[in-house]
Amino acid sequence: MKRFGNLYPKIISFENLFLAAKKAKKGKRFRDPVLEFNFDLANNLLTLQEELRDQTYQPEGYHTFVIHDPKERLISATAYRDRIVHHALCNVIIPLLEPSFILNSYANRIGFGTHKALRQFAKYARSSRYVLQCDIKKYFPTIDREILKSIIRKKIKCPDALWLIDLILDNSNNFQINRPYQIEENIFEPMTEIKGLPIGNLTSQFFANLYLNDFDHFVKETLNATKYLRYVDDFALFANDLAFLKDAKVEIHAYLVSLNLEIHPIKSQLFATREGASFVGFRVLPHYIRVRSRSIQFTKRRIKRYRSDEIRLHQSIRSWDSHLQHGDTWKLRKKLFSSLGVFICF
Repeated sequence: MKRFGNLYPKIISFENLFLAAKKAKKGKRFRDPVLEFNFDLANNLLTLQEELRDQTYQPEGYHTFVIHDPKERLISATAYRDRIVHHALCNVIIPLLEPSFILNSYANRIGFGTHKALRQFAKYARSSRYVLQCDIKKYFPTIDREILKSIIRKKIKCPDALWLIDLILDNSNNFQINRPYQIEENIFEPMTEIKGLPIGNLTSQFFANLYLNDFDHFVKETLNATKYLRYVDDFALFANDLAFLKDAKVEIHAYLVSLNLEIHPIKSQLFATREGASFVGFRVLPHYIRVRSRSIQFTKRRIKRYRSDEIRLHQSIRSWDSHLQHGDTWKLRKKLFSSLGVFICF
């Protein structure tokens, strides 16, 4: 297995930091911290470069808030200065590590995404009798940072790059997770542990994919699941052999335990594909694809919330119209937008 070294000079080069700043400001260019930093961009980047070179750089911490999209999520937004560092790191390590990902891992990758995942999910569902669909319980909060560090060290050997990665991970928000005791554990030890990655950061998105990369290969190559795909922590195996999927579920559970992860007891099910399966906001049925009612209600609430902001309203409508077009939704879109007093060309 190839391990990559001598990465740090590329990460902290001025050219890479400048590119990282350009990426980090996307969609946020008029916010006060961004305007303030970019007012004297060159000098601020040189200062940041010096701190990284001397390893005196320290993250500023996170601003946390809750969103409903439609499920409630705790989002952690880091400072603009730290986002630049995250992008600078990812600019270098993602092109090196992402080629090891399987083709059917769709989240947070350029050229992949929800709609491509949906098309593949529908293709597998319509060519298979059964599906084992699983969701990992509280995925981001339960990612074990020490296990993640060991995975990273199998692929990266540059000491300075590893220092920066460890610094970012160690300064992540802490999630206190309750879990049952394991037989081999000391019963006098506390039942809680601090772990997890913050949702909302570029590094978290990439490391969350990397954390399950070996698992993806295990499912594909050891279990020989020819029809398998994953979107973040939602994954599915398709087959005509029900017994194969039952055995695979046992093997998957054991593997995920080694990563200190747990399959969601309710959201993980084995069933016939003819019953229909929910995936990335859609309901995939044998002959058509519907939009989940929860997604529709969320769309209505967001459009109503943006009525006083014409620009955001227009962007939201166009975005959702484009999204809904990936299902069999012509009548739904016409009815939905018309009921909200919005008229678009179908």
